[in-house]
Amino acid sequence: MSLFTFKSNEGSLLEKLSDFNSLFFPAYCLGCASGLVKGEDTLCTRCILELPHTGYIHSPNNPVKEKFAGRLPMRFAWAFLKFRKTGVVQKLLHQLKYNNCPEVGVRLGRIFGHLIKASAFDQEFDLIIPMPLHRSRQRHRGYNQSSMFADGLAQVLSVPWFENIVSRQVNTVTQTKKTKVERWENVRTAFRIHEPDAVRDQRILLVDDVITTGASIEACGQLMLDHGCKELSIACIAEAQ
Repeated sequence: MSLFTFKSNEGSLLEKLSDFNSLFFPAYCLGCASGLVKGEDTLCTRCILELPHTGYIHSPNNPVKEKFAGRLPMRFAWAFLKFRKTGVVQKLLHQLKYNNCPEVGVRLGRIFGHLIKASAFDQEFDLIIPMPLHRSRQRHRGYNQSSMFADGLAQVLSVPWFENIVSRQVNTVTQTKKTKVERWENVRTAFRIHEPDAVRDQRILLVDDVITTGASIEACGQLMLDHGCKELSIACIAEAQ
Protein backbone atom coordinates (compact mmCIF):
# COMPACT_ATOMS: atom_id res chain seq x y z
CA MET A 1 0.00 0.00 0.00
CA SER A 2 1.44 3.38 -1.01
CA LEU A 3 1.70 6.29 1.41
CA PHE A 4 -0.82 8.19 -0.71
CA THR A 5 -3.32 5.32 -0.48
CA PHE A 6 -2.80 5.09 3.30
CA LYS A 7 -3.41 8.82 3.77
CA SER A 8 -6.47 8.69 1.52
CA ASN A 9 -7.91 5.78 3.50
CA GLU A 10 -7.09 7.52 6.78
CA GLY A 11 -8.88 10.68 5.61
CA SER A 12 -11.88 8.65 4.49
CA LEU A 13 -12.02 6.85 7.85
CA LEU A 14 -11.88 10.12 9.81
CA GLU A 15 -14.65 11.55 7.65
CA LYS A 16 -16.83 8.51 8.27
CA LEU A 17 -16.20 8.69 12.01
CA SER A 18 -17.14 12.37 11.95
CA ASP A 19 -20.37 11.58 10.07
CA PHE A 20 -21.11 8.78 12.55
CA ASN A 21 -20.54 11.09 15.51
CA SER A 22 -22.80 13.75 13.96
CA LEU A 23 -25.56 11.17 13.57
CA PHE A 24 -25.73 10.48 17.30
CA PHE A 25 -24.45 13.82 18.62
CA PRO A 26 -25.72 16.42 16.14
CA ALA A 27 -24.42 19.98 16.31
CA TYR A 28 -26.93 22.77 16.64
CA CYS A 29 -26.93 26.34 15.41
CA LEU A 30 -26.27 28.70 18.32
CA GLY A 31 -28.53 31.27 16.71
CA CYS A 32 -31.74 29.33 16.08
CA ALA A 33 -31.05 25.86 17.57
CA SER A 34 -31.69 24.08 14.27
CA GLY A 35 -29.43 21.19 13.36
CA LEU A 36 -26.27 22.07 11.46
CA VAL A 37 -25.66 20.27 8.19
CA LYS A 38 -22.29 19.16 6.86
CA GLY A 39 -20.08 22.16 6.14
CA GLU A 40 -21.84 24.49 8.61
CA ASP A 41 -19.99 25.71 11.67
CA THR A 42 -21.54 27.23 14.83
CA LEU A 43 -24.21 29.10 12.84
CA CYS A 44 -26.51 27.76 10.15
CA THR A 45 -26.50 29.31 6.70
CA ARG A 46 -29.91 30.87 7.25
CA CYS A 47 -28.82 32.66 10.43
CA ILE A 48 -25.68 33.95 8.72
CA LEU A 49 -27.70 35.31 5.81
CA GLU A 50 -30.19 36.97 8.15
CA LEU A 51 -27.64 38.67 10.41
CA PRO A 52 -28.59 42.37 10.67
CA HIS A 53 -25.52 44.03 9.16
CA THR A 54 -24.99 47.71 9.83
CA GLY A 55 -23.31 48.31 6.48
CA TYR A 56 -20.91 50.71 8.22
CA ILE A 57 -17.91 49.21 6.47
CA HIS A 58 -19.15 50.95 3.31
CA SER A 59 -19.81 54.27 5.08
CA PRO A 60 -16.74 56.28 6.19
CA ASN A 61 -18.83 58.68 8.29
CA ASN A 62 -21.06 56.13 9.99
CA PRO A 63 -22.66 56.56 13.44
CA VAL A 64 -19.81 54.77 15.23
CA LYS A 65 -17.20 57.00 13.60
CA GLU A 66 -19.29 60.07 14.44
CA LYS A 67 -19.57 58.91 18.06
CA PHE A 68 -15.84 59.57 18.48
CA ALA A 69 -15.67 62.79 16.45
CA GLY A 70 -13.61 65.30 18.39
CA ARG A 71 -12.84 62.68 21.04
CA LEU A 72 -10.53 60.14 19.46
CA PRO A 73 -8.70 60.33 16.12
CA MET A 74 -9.10 57.13 14.12
CA ARG A 75 -8.89 55.76 10.59
CA PHE A 76 -11.82 53.33 10.55
CA ALA A 77 -14.67 52.75 13.01
CA TRP A 78 -17.09 49.90 12.43
CA ALA A 79 -19.81 47.92 14.13
CA PHE A 80 -20.57 44.67 12.32
CA LEU A 81 -24.15 44.06 13.49
CA LYS A 82 -27.16 45.92 14.87
CA PHE A 83 -28.07 44.96 18.41
CA ARG A 84 -31.76 44.73 19.18
CA LYS A 85 -33.41 43.31 22.28
CA THR A 86 -34.84 39.82 21.71
CA GLY A 87 -33.04 39.64 18.34
CA VAL A 88 -30.58 37.00 17.12
CA VAL A 89 -27.60 39.26 17.88
CA GLN A 90 -28.61 39.54 21.53
CA LYS A 91 -28.95 35.76 21.67
CA LEU A 92 -25.53 35.21 20.10
CA LEU A 93 -23.86 37.69 22.45
CA HIS A 94 -25.53 35.99 25.40
CA GLN A 95 -24.16 32.65 24.21
CA LEU A 96 -20.72 34.19 23.82
CA LYS A 97 -20.57 35.97 27.17
CA TYR A 98 -22.62 33.81 29.52
CA ASN A 99 -23.09 30.31 28.07
CA ASN A 100 -19.43 29.37 27.55
CA CYS A 101 -19.58 29.53 23.75
CA PRO A 102 -16.34 31.26 22.66
CA GLU A 103 -16.79 29.78 19.19
CA VAL A 104 -19.54 32.34 18.56
CA GLY A 105 -17.01 35.17 18.77
CA VAL A 106 -14.56 33.36 16.51
CA ARG A 107 -17.24 32.60 13.92
CA LEU A 108 -18.53 36.19 13.85
CA GLY A 109 -14.95 37.42 13.59
CA ARG A 110 -14.34 35.23 10.55
CA ILE A 111 -17.56 36.39 8.88
CA PHE A 112 -16.72 40.05 9.45
CA GLY A 113 -13.12 39.40 8.43
CA HIS A 114 -14.30 38.22 5.02
CA LEU A 115 -16.36 41.41 4.64
CA ILE A 116 -13.30 43.52 5.50
CA LYS A 117 -11.22 41.56 3.02
CA ALA A 118 -13.86 41.84 0.29
CA SER A 119 -13.83 45.62 0.83
CA ALA A 120 -10.03 45.67 0.32
CA PHE A 121 -9.27 46.85 3.87
CA ASP A 122 -7.33 43.71 4.84
CA GLN A 123 -3.94 45.41 4.33
CA GLU A 124 -4.76 48.37 6.58
CA PHE A 125 -3.74 46.85 9.93
CA ASP A 126 -0.52 45.64 11.52
CA LEU A 127 -1.95 44.41 14.80
CA ILE A 128 -5.31 43.46 16.34
CA ILE A 129 -5.83 44.12 20.05
CA PRO A 130 -8.98 43.05 21.93
CA MET A 131 -10.44 45.26 24.62
CA PRO A 132 -9.21 43.68 27.85
CA LEU A 133 -11.33 42.28 30.63
CA HIS A 134 -10.38 42.69 34.25
CA ARG A 135 -8.64 39.50 35.39
CA SER A 136 -11.43 38.64 37.85
CA ARG A 137 -14.07 38.74 35.11
CA GLN A 138 -11.89 36.79 32.70
CA ARG A 139 -11.17 34.18 35.35
CA HIS A 140 -14.90 33.81 36.02
CA ARG A 141 -15.81 33.60 32.31
CA GLY A 142 -12.79 31.55 31.27
CA TYR A 143 -11.94 33.77 28.31
CA ASN A 144 -12.24 37.31 26.97
CA GLN A 145 -15.13 37.48 24.49
CA SER A 146 -13.42 40.29 22.56
CA SER A 147 -10.36 38.06 22.15
CA MET A 148 -12.51 35.45 20.45
CA PHE A 149 -13.69 38.06 17.96
CA ALA A 150 -10.08 39.16 17.45
CA ASP A 151 -9.06 35.56 16.82
CA GLY A 152 -11.67 35.12 14.09
CA LEU A 153 -10.67 38.38 12.41
CA ALA A 154 -6.99 37.44 12.56
CA GLN A 155 -7.61 34.07 10.91
CA VAL A 156 -9.08 35.72 7.82
CA LEU A 157 -7.02 38.92 7.67
CA SER A 158 -3.69 37.19 8.44
CA VAL A 159 -2.95 39.91 10.99
CA PRO A 160 -1.49 38.96 14.40
CA TRP A 161 -3.51 39.56 17.53
CA PHE A 162 -2.29 39.79 21.11
CA GLU A 163 -4.24 39.72 24.34
CA ASN A 164 -1.60 40.75 26.89
CA ILE A 165 -0.24 44.01 25.50
CA VAL A 166 -2.85 46.02 27.40
CA SER A 167 -4.68 45.09 30.59
CA ARG A 168 -7.62 46.38 32.55
CA GLN A 169 -6.34 47.36 35.97
CA VAL A 170 -9.65 48.51 37.45
CA ASN A 171 -12.79 46.40 37.53
CA THR A 172 -15.06 49.32 36.67
CA VAL A 173 -18.68 49.42 37.76
CA THR A 174 -21.53 49.50 35.28
CA GLN A 175 -21.91 52.57 33.08
CA THR A 176 -25.72 52.43 33.26
CA LYS A 177 -27.36 55.71 34.31
CA LYS A 178 -24.03 57.56 34.38
CA THR A 179 -23.57 60.88 32.61
CA LYS A 180 -21.02 61.22 29.81
CA VAL A 181 -18.52 62.85 32.18
CA GLU A 182 -19.10 60.18 34.85
CA ARG A 183 -18.58 57.43 32.28
CA TRP A 184 -15.25 58.91 31.25
CA GLU A 185 -14.11 59.27 34.86
CA ASN A 186 -15.15 55.66 35.45
CA VAL A 187 -12.66 54.33 32.87
CA ARG A 188 -10.07 57.11 32.51
CA THR A 189 -7.36 55.26 34.42
CA ALA A 190 -8.67 51.72 33.99
CA PHE A 191 -6.10 50.53 31.44
CA ARG A 192 -2.36 49.90 31.37
CA ILE A 193 -0.01 49.10 28.50
CA HIS A 194 2.60 46.48 29.38
CA GLU A 195 4.53 46.50 26.10
CA PRO A 196 4.79 50.07 24.75
CA ASP A 197 7.16 48.99 21.99
CA ALA A 198 4.52 46.61 20.65
CA VAL A 199 2.11 49.45 19.83
CA ARG A 200 4.62 52.09 18.72
CA ASP A 201 4.35 52.89 14.97
CA GLN A 202 1.69 50.20 14.51
CA ARG A 203 -1.64 50.48 12.70
CA ILE A 204 -3.88 48.97 15.36
CA LEU A 205 -7.38 47.56 15.07
CA LEU A 206 -8.93 47.69 18.56
CA VAL A 207 -11.89 45.31 18.85
CA ASP A 208 -14.74 44.92 21.33
CA ASP A 209 -18.01 43.03 21.59
CA VAL A 210 -20.65 45.77 21.97
CA ILE A 211 -20.26 49.52 21.67
CA THR A 212 -22.61 51.72 23.69
CA THR A 213 -21.17 55.03 24.94
CA GLY A 214 -17.67 54.28 23.67
CA ALA A 215 -16.06 55.54 26.91
CA SER A 216 -13.97 52.40 27.47
CA ILE A 217 -12.79 52.30 23.87
CA GLU A 218 -11.91 55.98 24.05
CA ALA A 219 -9.81 55.50 27.19
CA CYS A 220 -8.00 52.43 25.87
CA GLY A 221 -7.52 53.88 22.38
CA GLN A 222 -6.17 57.17 23.69
CA LEU A 223 -3.67 55.28 25.83
CA MET A 224 -2.33 53.48 22.76
CA LEU A 225 -2.09 56.73 20.81
CA ASP A 226 -0.21 58.26 23.74
CA HIS A 227 2.28 55.38 23.46
CA GLY A 228 2.98 56.02 19.79
CA CYS A 229 0.33 54.04 17.93
CA LYS A 230 0.65 55.18 14.32
CA GLU A 231 -3.00 54.76 13.38
CA LEU A 232 -6.02 53.59 15.35
CA SER A 233 -9.16 51.86 14.06
CA ILE A 234 -11.94 50.10 15.94
CA ALA A 235 -14.31 47.24 15.15
CA CYS A 236 -17.11 45.86 17.33
CA ILE A 237 -19.40 42.91 16.94
CA ALA A 238 -22.48 45.04 17.51
CA GLU A 239 -23.72 48.54 18.14
CA ALA A 240 -26.38 48.94 20.79
CA GLN A 241 -29.29 50.95 19.38
